[in-house]
Amino acid sequence: MNTLEGNIAPAFELPGSDGKAYSTAGLRGKTVVLYFYPKDDTPGCTKEACGFRDLNAEIAQIGAVVLGISRDDQAAHQQFQAKYQLPFILLTDADGAVHRAYGAWGKKVLYGKETEGVIRSTVIIGPEGKVRKHWATVKEAGEHPAAVLAELKRMADE
Repeated sequence: MNTLEGNIAPAFELPGSDGKAYSTAGLRGKTVVLYFYPKDDTPGCTKEACGFRDLNAEIAQIGAVVLGISRDDQAAHQQFQAKYQLPFILLTDADGAVHRAYGAWGKKVLYGKETEGVIRSTVIIGPEGKVRKHWATVKEAGEHPAAVLAELKRMADE
């Protein structure tokens, strides 16, 4: 997928793990880290979520909020949050429409076999609603949150 950088973030409204609805319109005015991941409580997804958890205070100090998004339901999200004490909201994209809009769904190679599914990726959406940074494919889930924090710090210094 081509980068989304510089474009208005695709609109969405999705249910959060706290029972509230979250939308691009409702997030306007905030810097948002929207990270797409395949499945709650799996090894790579847990590493990534715990990385964002461990850096959440620093991310919040910069004025950004983290939202994780997968196709899992709210019950799975709530269990995942509780098990790993995740301080941020997880969104449910049951039909995958938001994944597709952000390029986080498509063909990928898993264990040498081509499949179609969630592509681990992240966007930073600026307060004005534009995508400031797009990682179309995240290879190292455990190390990725630190790269996101570094980019947020760089943006804050602009």
